[in-house]
Amino acid sequence: MNELAKTLEKLLGVISAVVLFGMMIITAVDVFGRYVLNQPLPGGFEITEMALAVLIYAALPLVSMRREHIVIDTLDSLMSPGVKAFFNQLSDLICCLTLSGIGYLIFRRAARVAEYGDTTNVLKWPLAPVAYIMGAMICIAAITHLVLIFVPQRESDALGPTTT
Repeated sequence: MNELAKTLEKLLGVISAVVLFGMMIITAVDVFGRYVLNQPLPGGFEITEMALAVLIYAALPLVSMRREHIVIDTLDSLMSPGVKAFFNQLSDLICCLTLSGIGYLIFRRAARVAEYGDTTNVLKWPLAPVAYIMGAMICIAAITHLVLIFVPQRESDALGPTTT
């Protein structure tokens, strides 16, 4: 299972990096065209919108795998390690159930978008693939939280990122 998690983490990291790099290039070309050539990139905004959706949803499982979600740890110093572990498992369960529900709703929406043949306004690109990617990434994040329920959190993980 550990090898699968590492492979998935690398794959999602590469996807996120490529999408972010593509967004950077598209924005640079659009700005150059808009201000130097007085001709913006046709559909640049649409491409950026779709890429941003893919980037956010592809990064969500990465944040979950690394347990880097925002947490409020005000009362952690007052709790025993067992109580902290219980609350970590409870939060992973709640995240799993919530993300599963959201994933279900996104997949239903994606099916409707595909059925209607919705496209972007300028480029006429289909929107369904992006919606399906969003649903898949949410489901991967939900599965990640399901797995994390059974993976004990190390104390160093609970302290958050460290600086050197």
